[in-house]
Order: sequence, then structure tokens, then C-alpha cells
Amino acid sequence: MTENDLRKLEADYCSWGDAVHSSEPPKMFESCEGCFLYDPQGTPFLDLQMASATASFGYRNSRLNQTLQEQLGRLPQLGSHYLHSEKIEVSARIAQLCEKIFHKKGRVQFNVGGSVAVEDAVKLVRNYTGKNPGFAFMGGYHGRTLGATAITSSYRYRRRYGHFGDRAHFVPYPYCFRCFYGLKREDCGLYCLKQFEKTFDTEYYSFWDSKAGECEFGAFYVEPVQGTGGYVIPPKEYFVGLKKILQERKVLLVDDEVQMGFFRTGKFWAIQHLEVVPDIIVFGKALTNGLNPLSGVWATEDLINPKTFPPGSTHSTYAANPQGTALALEVLKLLDEQDYEKKVSEKGRYFLAQLKDLQKKYPGIMGDVDGLGLALRIELCKEDGITPNPELTQRICQEGLKGDLDKNGKSYGIILNIGGYYKNVFSLSPSFDITKEEIDMAVEFFDRLMQRCLKK
Repeated sequence: MTENDLRKLEADYCSWGDAVHSSEPPKMFESCEGCFLYDPQGTPFLDLQMASATASFGYRNSRLNQTLQEQLGRLPQLGSHYLHSEKIEVSARIAQLCEKIFHKKGRVQFNVGGSVAVEDAVKLVRNYTGKNPGFAFMGGYHGRTLGATAITSSYRYRRRYGHFGDRAHFVPYPYCFRCFYGLKREDCGLYCLKQFEKTFDTEYYSFWDSKAGECEFGAFYVEPVQGTGGYVIPPKEYFVGLKKILQERKVLLVDDEVQMGFFRTGKFWAIQHLEVVPDIIVFGKALTNGLNPLSGVWATEDLINPKTFPPGSTHSTYAANPQGTALALEVLKLLDEQDYEKKVSEKGRYFLAQLKDLQKKYPGIMGDVDGLGLALRIELCKEDGITPNPELTQRICQEGLKGDLDKNGKSYGIILNIGGYYKNVFSLSPSFDITKEEIDMAVEFFDRLMQRCLKK
């Protein structure tokens, strides 16, 4: 069947509601290897998003593929009401690691997909606190299920589904390049944090009972580094202060690490950079390198012990499925075998330095370039250095998908992911195994695309 035949079938029979198309028409790929996707014509596309920070160990990783094949031959499926060894081992490894990092005992449970794991976190909070609503950040993204959408700031995701009575109270994120209050980091004195704390001064700010000393909300749902919001990296001091405010008011801190967990930022959990201890961690994506939809939560013992949160409090037929847990166990073993904190940090610093050098060539237009590990951002602006430029961002993304970038007589493409509050940010999440040569190639291609698109 030809590509045109397939596109005709897709136009007539596929729901478009489950897809986010990066181009028009949507790009089709046929194979993959390492840091590259290949279209039906065999053109390699250097992928700088790796399925939204999922395939950290690259595509068609031979070791992980072998693990999956072996599991398919031994125990390919099992209902979640039975036990298997991999589930227990993965749970123990993650819980023991969290205890080592945070000095708190906890437990792990699984589900499928990041959004559903967020739902489980919401259930843990509601079960423990008896409170429905929560705080969340503007620009935050936690998924598309109904519960996850309620704590995701974009109204666009809720618009079609009626009234959300449990919608979160959204607080400005410490996005210093685009401060909500129009201030500069060097002299703001963390004004945004002070404004949040001020809301607890009196009961007349709607969610605080000063006489009872009780908050209406049970938790604050955060991304330590905003993902869909454009890989926004906050000042550490903000989160240290935020945790203190929440602790004093008995509000839980839920850490969404679905996109940033498992060394994406150079630490096992991104929140380690911010030196605060969460009550709940949500994880997924890179846990299986994208080969199986497995996600989960870690929560402190008081929130998730069997007496507080008894068997059957959440359930999914495919939670902790043996293919997913086998892959997760192998991923955790891989992470143990090398110093990924050093590896990711060094490659991230090299990539960021190259981008910073390129920024000098496009003053103002490359308005903000930043990164933490291999979570990097390029924010494109007008020549004034601040006005968002989503048009240029979209043109560059489309041009990269043409697959006509020549290098040594061979045609290449490049895959970029657009995010940010104004859809003017390239969020880069390359494979941990990306080489310096591939990083150099990425920067060269981006430079050429900038030149091409600025001429149009």
C-alpha cells in the first residue's frame, strides 16, 4: 500500500482527536535507529525530541529490545491481581532510591500513561486530605484525562468537556525570562513567591481559614521544570520557599516527573536540583524507553501504606504489566551501570554552550537559550528580544521536516518539538547517547534553518 493510499484511509477512518500533528500533512516515518527516524524514502531525520523525552536510550536499543523479546517468550501478560517478580523489583528499586535521596520511606504503584499516574496521585491526595481542589502552575501540563486536565492550566484542553468544579487554582510559575509581573530576576526579591504567600494572610482570599489554620486545597501539583510550557527552569530559591509555605499550611507537594525524571536533567529526579522533598512523585515515559506504556507514583509511607490506601483503591488491568516492568527493570539496571548524572550533565553543557554561541549570531531573535542536563530550550523572539515569534518557530519546524538538508552529499531532516506559552520555544530532549558529532550536526542544521527561514 502506498503512502498516498494510507493517507486517504487516515483521512476517512482515523479520529484526529488522538493525535497532535506537527506538520501538514503529518509526516510519516517507517523505521528508526539510535537518534534517527527514517521516512519511507529512507531519509534520516535527527530527532531532538525522542518521542517527547521518552526514548532516552535511543530508538531500537538492542538491549531493551532483547529484554522485551525474552519477556514475550516467558510471561508476556498477567492480570494485575497477581504478582510477578519484576513488579516487586522495580518498586523496591525506586522506593529504595527515593529513601536514599529524600530520607523518607515510601511505596510505589503502577499504571499506564503519565496522565493516569497523575490521576492516581490526585486520588492519593484526596484520600489522605479529604480535599478535592489543588494549586497548580500557569503553563503547567499534567495530561489529558479529566482529572489531569483539571490541574493543567490550558483552558483549551477543558473547553469541550463541560464545567470543571474541581479545577485547580493556578499560580504564576517563576518564569524569569517572561515574568508574569514584568520584573527582572536580579532585583525582584522573588516577588512571585511573596505574592503567593500573601494569599494566606487572611481568610478573605478565598481558600484559607485563618481561624482553623486550614487550607481549602490538599496539594500543589508542580513540574520542577515545565515540559509543554517550554522547558522553563526556575530559580532554586523559589521552590525552597514554596515548600516551606506549603509545609507550614499542611499542603502536600506533588512532583510531576513524567517528562523530566530518570536523569533527563542530569539528576535522577529533576526536583533534586531544587533541594526540596516532595510528598508524591509521578513518573512515566523514559521508564520503559517508550517501548511500553508504564507509569507510576511514589508516595511517602503515611500516604500510601496499605491501611491508609488499601488494596483496590486504584486499579487497571494493565497496570504493572510484565512487559512494562521487565523493561523498567532493565532501564534501571542500565542507569546503574554508568554515571548518567555525569554523562547527561556533560553532554548537556556541551550542547548548551554550542547553542549559546549560536545565539550570538542571532541577537534578539534567539531570545532565551537555557538548559538543565539534556532538557534544553531555544525561545525565538522578534528582533526586540522579547516579543514571541511563533511564526518563525513554526516555519523552522516545517522546514526541518522537508528532509533536504545536505551534509556530505546526503540529505537529512531534523525533528524539533514546539512548546512554550506562546508556541515559540523549541524544547530539545535528545537521546542520552547522542554524540558530540550529532550535537554539532544539530546546531549546524538549526543554524541553516534559521538562515533559510529568516530570508522568507
